[in-house]
Amino acid sequence: MAVSYTGYQAKKQYQLKFEDVNTLFLLLIIASIVGGKVFYLFEDPSYYISNLRELMSGKGFVFYGSFLFTIPVMWLFFKFHKLPIFGMLDIMGITTCIVHIFGRMGCFMAGCCHGKPWDGPLAVTFTDPNTLASPLNTALHPTQLYSALMIGIILIILLRIKRRQVFTGQIFISYIILYATGRAIIEMFRGDISRGFIIDSYVSHSQFISLILIIVASWFYYKRYKSSQQQVKSQDVLK
Repeated sequence: MAVSYTGYQAKKQYQLKFEDVNTLFLLLIIASIVGGKVFYLFEDPSYYISNLRELMSGKGFVFYGSFLFTIPVMWLFFKFHKLPIFGMLDIMGITTCIVHIFGRMGCFMAGCCHGKPWDGPLAVTFTDPNTLASPLNTALHPTQLYSALMIGIILIILLRIKRRQVFTGQIFISYIILYATGRAIIEMFRGDISRGFIIDSYVSHSQFISLILIIVASWFYYKRYKSSQQQVKSQDVLK
């Protein structure tokens, strides 16, 4: 679905061949795996350096690592193919939402990225010892489903922005701001302490990264918006 959307939009707007889109996704998969593992290593460097087999296993990926590693790959790919960078990033913002929703559903089935113990009406209980949830047989916040729902809402917002887009890059930058804000909130319900903290039990690594992304993305949003308004004024003067 994500590949189809990207291929359709990229061909429609910028005449990018579908085989080039496949190449882009292959590069992004590689970048996301490497980035996810690098950030996973940062959660406990001394432990994972001593246990490389566990680091290189099929489990243990950090979304922010994957996301941040894919951005320069996309940037270089778009420059190589002489594509408008911000225009293509707008397409990828929606694509990322589609991929991420399915990714969070996968997290739910695997039990990773689980929530804190909770006896509320939406609580879930993992009983299979093969899952990554902990503790087992205990009602937990379904934070994976919270994330999937949040990303679905962000996707709807981005599609609405697309209809009234003011400047190129608006969709992608909005995605970063919205996701980082939502992620910082959902982190308060997460129970997988292995993800690491900047300030124990208060500020997780993901919340810290979210704050940085919100600040940087907001600055870019302001600059792009201001530039677009100046262009509009210039065109009005020429008229």
